[in-house]
Amino acid sequence: MDDFAFETTSWQIRDDLPQAYRAAWQALARPGAWWTGAQRVALAEEVRRAADCALCAERRRALSPFSVDGEHDHAEASELAEAAIDAVHRLVTDASRLSRTWVEKLAAQGVSDGHYVELLGVVVVVISIDSFHRGLGLALEALPRPEEGEPTGRRPGGLEHETAWVPMIGAGQARGEEADLFGGRQTGNVIRALSLVPDAVRALNDLSAVQYVPNWAVGDPLYSEGRALDRAQIELVAGRVSALNECFY
Repeated sequence: MDDFAFETTSWQIRDDLPQAYRAAWQALARPGAWWTGAQRVALAEEVRRAADCALCAERRRALSPFSVDGEHDHAEASELAEAAIDAVHRLVTDASRLSRTWVEKLAAQGVSDGHYVELLGVVVVVISIDSFHRGLGLALEALPRPEEGEPTGRRPGGLEHETAWVPMIGAGQARGEEADLFGGRQTGNVIRALSLVPDAVRALNDLSAVQYVPNWAVGDPLYSEGRALDRAQIELVAGRVSALNECFY
């Protein structure tokens, strides 16, 4: 059976959704800038394990998540270091209480700013696609088989370090190989925050185009092409979900 084959469900699902999901899964399996394909798939597995992690649940109940020590429920013989597993679990279960200091300390534990941003990009992709499935009562798609190869280790040009917790491409500085990232327009920091790893922005752009609206249309209050909801309804749902998720933005 093909990946993301929704023919058996009673829901009417647009063709562009499974197409985008297949492309996202293929990209997930490939080596990135800082993680191998096997490590990227391992990160995705931790995204799913975090929801039922006993340590994460205990931290959520604590006054401060940093006051609770322990070991996460994680895959046996994981390819990931403890700090990477912890980062995924915290992002999935308690993102609203993370801090700049925590992000900066990750580097001393082997998770550089590039590793962290790519890790975050994987979390975004997996949560986005899995939430679609859970919302419709569909079984989660099996994770892809990793591809061989080594990370590129490439950092883009035009980075600035003052706005976010991590370096990101400055306004108007997306040039050369990164000229496609923002469509030549101003874009929100929530998107630019991933630009230390350009492919993470591209993955977010592709999912946004099918699950929300294309990034170039975010500023158009009337854009709702191909959607069953009009833009005002879309924004009402998006705002409510963001509030429930305690989204920083």
